[in-house]
Amino acid sequence: MAAERTERIRARYLIETPHDLAAVAEVMAGEQSCGTFTRVEGETDALRERARGTVEAITELDAASTPSLPNALLERKGAKGPWRRAHVDIAFPVANIGANLPTLAATVSGNLYDLGEVTGLRLESLQVPPAYRARFDMPRVGIAGTRRATGVAGGALVGTIIKPNVGLSASDTAELVGRLCAAGVDFIKDDEVCADPAHAPLAERVPAVMAVVRAHQERTGKHVMVAFNITDETDAMKRHADLVEREGGSCVMASLNWCGHSGIQTLRRHTPLALHGHRNGYGALSRHPLLGISFQAYQTLWRLAGVDHMHVHGLQGKFSQPDSEVIESAQDCYTPLTDAADDRVMPAFSSGQWAGTVPATWQAIGSDDLLFMAGGGILAHPDGAAAGVTSIRQAWSAARAGVPLADAARDQPELAHALAFFGKP
Repeated sequence: MAAERTERIRARYLIETPHDLAAVAEVMAGEQSCGTFTRVEGETDALRERARGTVEAITELDAASTPSLPNALLERKGAKGPWRRAHVDIAFPVANIGANLPTLAATVSGNLYDLGEVTGLRLESLQVPPAYRARFDMPRVGIAGTRRATGVAGGALVGTIIKPNVGLSASDTAELVGRLCAAGVDFIKDDEVCADPAHAPLAERVPAVMAVVRAHQERTGKHVMVAFNITDETDAMKRHADLVEREGGSCVMASLNWCGHSGIQTLRRHTPLALHGHRNGYGALSRHPLLGISFQAYQTLWRLAGVDHMHVHGLQGKFSQPDSEVIESAQDCYTPLTDAADDRVMPAFSSGQWAGTVPATWQAIGSDDLLFMAGGGILAHPDGAAAGVTSIRQAWSAARAGVPLADAARDQPELAHALAFFGKP
């Protein structure tokens, strides 16, 4: 197609090198398109014009006095600093890749991390043209569909996680889910390490859990969305999703990094259920500032696979990310990949969340379109799970109204007891 021959995918990188920045940028563009360390037979000027990645911009940053990462090649050559840093923008022809998500990921990342010219390289952002985005899957449920399924027209969706994540039998899990439904949650998810264990296989756990979810819905009219962790081999995930759908479920969860882009694409195309994307393992790809992939680029790839929810961790939480990164990640989820379609996904806030972290979340995000998930913040509330859910809703109402939690807690005992038990707001 003519359009495909001219369309380009744009990637921005942060690099560190002792070499000339322009030369290194050209190596990057060639390595991930039609070049190698030297021109090879058949690599004509016309071929390069058509298929080579092109360097669009180089923005030099402050240099470092020491290299960020070891590099045996540079060490053998006795390379010395300064270790120059820069943002490098490279455009890759769509025609090199096609509608092939694993190859897209390999193109914008791949061998770049192993280049002998660099002592640091991170994929900072990824932009795709509208026609290219249209060739991939959209979220089937997304923000609006999640609200419809749960009947929550306004306000944040309050969710929780099944804890402890190992050891509960299918009947134990169902009993706990029943109590959580009665407590008033909108959303319940499995832990990422509890998928299809011998003590609670999905073949037993899904029917047991959905029986109490259906019973609760018949009594109250409220459907609680349960994200069953179906992480597995691809054909097994399809069978698990079919079981959840037969039992009246509305959501499945998968560990994105371990199922892979192809596995998630297959699952998306197989099931109409909401696809809850868990990013466990992302820290291995992101924690070093001069290595890996930023969340903007990371979530772009997974949104092309068609997920509906993306984990972003939580503000003032228990993990290593600064609040600024959590906020940026949520905004990435709210930003359409192109102007041509609404493909926003719902950010899932979790990790050490409770009523006391609500004000910071509202102040930073300013949106109710999120899953606010609290494990201990609900299940460990001194007055029980229902009080834990209520305390979060009370905190959310106070934050939206600009009322300090201490003031709101004066006539709301659930919130007051949460503040006293978990810590100061």
